[in-house]
Amino acid sequence: METNDVTAWETAVLDGGPADGLRMKVADRPRVIQVTYPCQVEAAPRGLRVEGVYVYLRDYGVTSEPLRYGFDAASP
Repeated sequence: METNDVTAWETAVLDGGPADGLRMKVADRPRVIQVTYPCQVEAAPRGLRVEGVYVYLRDYGVTSEPLRYGFDAASP
């Protein structure tokens, strides 16, 4: 797979959920943004990680910066 040396980064903002208001730069306008949050575990085997997963879907009605991604409470 060939990579492009020039990437067009755009500002995006997350709406709702645990990352409400978070701003970031994205390339290629991804359809979905996944946010993870570490969880504390008790007596976990060495190397095990547990993370909460939150999904944000792109709002296709927004065509200029900042792009908007809305929290999807039904996912995953």
